Amino acid sequence: MKAAFIDDTGPVTNICVGSVDVPAVQPRQVLVRTGAVAVNPIDTYVRSGNVKLELPARYIVGCDIAGTVESVGADVSGFSVGQRVWGSNQGLFGRQGTFAEFAAIDQCWLYPTPDGVGDEDAAAGALTGITAHLGLHLHGGLQQGEVVFVNGGTGGVGSAVVQLARAAGATVVTTVGSELKRQTALQLGADHVINYREEDAATAISNFVAEHRPINLWFETLRSPSPDVTIPLLAKRGRYVLMAGRDARPEFPVGPFYVNDLRAIGFAMFNASAEEQRMAADDLNSLMADGQLRPLIGKRLSLDDAASAHQLQEENTLMGAGTLSGKIVLTP
Repeated sequence: MKAAFIDDTGPVTNICVGSVDVPAVQPRQVLVRTGAVAVNPIDTYVRSGNVKLELPARYIVGCDIAGTVESVGADVSGFSVGQRVWGSNQGLFGRQGTFAEFAAIDQCWLYPTPDGVGDEDAAAGALTGITAHLGLHLHGGLQQGEVVFVNGGTGGVGSAVVQLARAAGATVVTTVGSELKRQTALQLGADHVINYREEDAATAISNFVAEHRPINLWFETLRSPSPDVTIPLLAKRGRYVLMAGRDARPEFPVGPFYVNDLRAIGFAMFNASAEEQRMAADDLNSLMADGQLRPLIGKRLSLDDAASAHQLQEENTLMGAGTLSGKIVLTP
């Protein structure tokens, strides 16, 4: 089968596309014929070696997948040949990745794809959708009527946060970097959108808070968060949810934090149990099925373009290129 793999961590030029064996299916695994995969920042961190993991020899890159069940292991229940499925959490903790024509995946990390949802949409919403759901609900305790702020409302995670928060009955405030992205964020369901290239974002958010009400849940997606800006804008018992900024060391205003009973919550999607991720996936399926969640796709490529896809992701994640909205999706 065709696959995108590396023999050593390093730059995008280390990614090769070539022939590898179709994986053998273990008793509790499902063999999935790939329909689409998506690129995430974590994929580039693992491939580059910036996140150091013990990787299989000839490591296939990628976390997300959507496709069709080709075969099932002897102990698998709940999945059948020909069924459409999607999943994430691959390429980690010794597991092979998804950028291949077939992937053997433990059944606990797979979910049925709703009728009417294509493989590209299912793959695009996998890691980002589960991440957004975990941050808002499991960790953030979002309640109907609260105010949610998220940086980058047309990014992979950001666009999912906008839609999920709106579906939960929250007022959604977000930032974007262009007028086109502002219109996209509004279409996704944001109530108030700030173009940070035209106005100072911190001032604009402060003005929103002064005119309306404080923010109950701040979902931070930036690699360089600014607690000095964020914490004064939070309501009493507000939640500051952090899922990015691995190397950040910002100053932290302790006084305003504790006198307002605030909470700072850090989380990584990959720490969630299979059951916690399944609960999120079940809710995502319901929202996708009724049109309340439409994963945002910014670029479509083929599996042969895996290196270019990683390059584009790095340019936007690490270098702030601003040339991408939503996810990069590849098909075999």
